[in-house]
Amino acid sequence: MIIIISPAKTLDFTAKSVTKKYSLPLFTDMSKKLVKELRKHSPPKLEKLMKISPKLANLNYERYQEWHLPFSPKNSKQALFAFRGEVYTGIDSDTMTLDDINFAQHHLRILSGLYGILRPLDLIQAYRLEMGTPLKTDKNKDLYQFWGDTLTNLLINELDNEPGKILINLASNEYYKALDSKKLNTRIITPVFKDFKNGSYKFLSVYGKKARGLMTRFLISNRISNPENLKLFDSEGYFYNDRMSKDDEWVFTRG
Repeated sequence: MIIIISPAKTLDFTAKSVTKKYSLPLFTDMSKKLVKELRKHSPPKLEKLMKISPKLANLNYERYQEWHLPFSPKNSKQALFAFRGEVYTGIDSDTMTLDDINFAQHHLRILSGLYGILRPLDLIQAYRLEMGTPLKTDKNKDLYQFWGDTLTNLLINELDNEPGKILINLASNEYYKALDSKKLNTRIITPVFKDFKNGSYKFLSVYGKKARGLMTRFLISNRISNPENLKLFDSEGYFYNDRMSKDDEWVFTRG
C-alpha cells in the first residue's frame, strides 16, 4: 500500500526533527532545471506567475537564489518535518515514533511541484512551487508536462513491490492530476471528508485538509495493510459513511 499526499505552502526549518536519519530526493537533477528557470524570474514576475503577494515573491526569489546542491542536514531538512499546514497538523510528525517514521518512509509519498515526489525523510530546501503553476520550461508549458510520466512510472515500480498494489489517494486534485491513473493500473482508493454545514455535507477546505493528515497518521500508526480497515477511521468525529460512498471513493462525514 502506498499513500500519496500533497506538500504544504508553510515550511519550518527551525524546529528540530524527531530523527537525524535522512534520505535524498530522487529527482534533484530535474529540480535543478526548474530552479535554473525560476532564477530567471524577478520578484514581480514570480508574483504574477505564482499569484502571490510581493512579500512572498521576494522571499521565494531569495530562496531560489540560495537553493543549491548537494543537500545535507546542515543546509536542508527532512520533508515530513519541514512541511507545516493543515495536512501536516493532522499528521503531527513531531509525536511519531521511530517505527512510525520507518513505516512512513516505506509507504508515504509526498507529491511536489519542485521535487516531483518525496519520501518523508528526503531532504529539501525551502521553496514554493505549486504543481498547478504555469511555469514554462523548454518545450513544456507547465509542470504537468515537465514531470510527464516520471512520477507515475516511479509509483508503478513501487506498487509492484507492494502486496495488493493499492494506492491511497489523500492528495488534492491539483497534485493528483500529476499522475496518470490509467497507467498506474492499480486500485486507487480516494477518501473524501465532509462536514455538515447549512443543511448538507460539504468538503470544507481547512477541515478536509486536516482530515487527510489525520487519516495519514491513522494509516501509519496502525500499520494499515488491509484497505477495509480504513473504514475504522474515527478521528475528531469523522465516521465512514456507507450511504454516501461509491465504489472506491470513500466518504467520511462529521456533524
